[in-house]
Amino acid sequence: MQRFYEVMFIVRPDVLDEDLDKLIAGLETTITGGGGAIRSIEKLGRRKLAYTVRKFNDGNYVLLTVDADGKLIAEVERRLRVIEPVIKFITVRMDEETKRLDKVKALRASRKKLSAQPIAAPAPLAAAVEETPAPAAAVAPAAAIPAETVPEAATATV
Repeated sequence: MQRFYEVMFIVRPDVLDEDLDKLIAGLETTITGGGGAIRSIEKLGRRKLAYTVRKFNDGNYVLLTVDADGKLIAEVERRLRVIEPVIKFITVRMDEETKRLDKVKALRASRKKLSAQPIAAPAPLAAAVEETPAPAAAVAPAAAIPAETVPEAATATV
C-alpha cells in the first residue's frame, strides 16, 4: 500500500555538492526501483544544528517527499543508517499527519469565533432617561393619599 512519507536527512557539512547529488541519486534509484515514487527533492542547504551530532555543529539538510510502502521506507532508512556522510535522518508518515491536521481544521472551523462577531453598543443612559417620561400615576396617588395614611418609605421618595 502506497503511503506518503517525508524523509529528511542531514549530511556532513564537508561533503561536496557532487557527492551529495550522487547520494541523492542513489536514494532515488532505490525508491523508484522498489516501486515507489518521488514527489520532490529539496536541498535546504547548510544550517546550524540544534546540538552537536558526531562532532558537527552544521549540516546540509535534504528533504525527500516519497510515495512508497513501508518495506521500501525501511530499506531507505537502512541505507541512510549505513551511508557514512549522513549524520541524522527522520522519516515521517505524512498521510496520518495530513489526516490529523484536516481534523483540527474542521474542528476549528466548526467553532464560532467570538472576536469576529460585532459587539452591540450599549444605549446611552442619559438619552434613555430623557425619552421615558416619569409615570404620572406613580406620583399622583401619593399626593392624593392623606399624610397620616402614607407609610414612611412612600413619603421619603416624594
